[in-house]
Amino acid sequence: MISVLIVITTVVAGWSLVAGRLEQRHVRAPLVLVLAGVVTGVFTHSHIAATLNSEVAQHVAEVILAVLLFVDATELPGGRLFGDDPGSAARALLVALPLSLITMVLLGTLLLPGLPVALLLLIACIVVPTDFAPAETLVRDRRIPAKVRSVLNVESGYNDGIVSPLFLFALILVGTNTVTRTPMQALGTAVPFALKALVAGFVVGALVAWLINLADRAEWMTEQSRRVVVLVTPLLTYTVTTAMDGNGFVASFVCGIAFRYIRQAPVRRRGASAPHASDFQLIEDTNSMATMCMWFFFGNAVVLAMEEGVHWPTVVLCAAALTVVRILPIMLAFLGSKFTWRERLMVGALGPRGTTSIVFGLLAFNALPDGPYADTALYAMTLTVLGSILLHGGGSVAIARSLTGPPPSAAGGPDSPETDEPDSPVVARRS
Repeated sequence: MISVLIVITTVVAGWSLVAGRLEQRHVRAPLVLVLAGVVTGVFTHSHIAATLNSEVAQHVAEVILAVLLFVDATELPGGRLFGDDPGSAARALLVALPLSLITMVLLGTLLLPGLPVALLLLIACIVVPTDFAPAETLVRDRRIPAKVRSVLNVESGYNDGIVSPLFLFALILVGTNTVTRTPMQALGTAVPFALKALVAGFVVGALVAWLINLADRAEWMTEQSRRVVVLVTPLLTYTVTTAMDGNGFVASFVCGIAFRYIRQAPVRRRGASAPHASDFQLIEDTNSMATMCMWFFFGNAVVLAMEEGVHWPTVVLCAAALTVVRILPIMLAFLGSKFTWRERLMVGALGPRGTTSIVFGLLAFNALPDGPYADTALYAMTLTVLGSILLHGGGSVAIARSLTGPPPSAAGGPDSPETDEPDSPVVARRS
């Protein structure tokens, strides 16, 4: 483990020294860390499984996901729950997302008939949620209408929080290293977990935000202490909730929503100078460092998956997850909306996978008993994220060009104010 930390810290330090120059050439931190993980995995392939499937790795992944969910919930744009266009976001999250999960399970029963439905549901929860890490320039692309970018941004921020209780239910149902449950037993475990999480997340998030407001008015805090308390809030929420036998992931997400509305902090942008904007700098930097570690371990997972050989039914399933399993539900969900067919197709086609899928995949690999179920979950995650890097990272520009018609005007159409905004907050967090 010490050698892994040496490699990660060395690569991150090296990337940091030349980050500006690399980003000018569209070389981002995830790609650098994945390559480092692949190279390291080639020379240490006999130890990869032990490194990924360890108690330390599981706890690290859990903490990273808890912080990620909190940050997502606190930095969504707009003053409403679902952003500036809640109707369109609700279509993507409450209609298209469940349809994608169901379609993924049904397709899995055809391609992988030997696997239980619970495992297929678990795989669906891993590969369906979107994340902008592999294609972070999408929400700044001038060719993409602002309303499309807004829906993608809000969807990426919320879908992991919505999927996490279902992920836990599927994990309990398919069986952990200690117990296997029937559907009713799994539901009986997951529902109390979720209810406790809702209460704990709201109480901790609202209480901490209220206390920060009081301390601010009394001028008891420093800028550093505000940054520290924001960082520890999701950690406190997660640990308290898990100690109560609740779902710490749901609690962290709910905590972020409550914290944001009680604190009344503005949406954060790079270079923002609004009050409270700097309060989140420490947690964002910490989360960026943590997600870099996840991309490194994903590089290790790529080597481990490739050693298993090519299993074509799983390859087809993962390819479908990135295309038809997402596009068709989006097209159906947006029927009757103000989105044109090109814009609907764009929302469906531009759905990258990244950190969320990696963390869910590593958690499943650790929690499931050693054997084909754990290997299949890790294999599906690896193929999907790798495919997304190629499709959305390298092909996003081509997708945008092919789906976008002529610009409405030569200089600044109706969407031009939004395209000139600073980087999307979700993109900034995961880069």
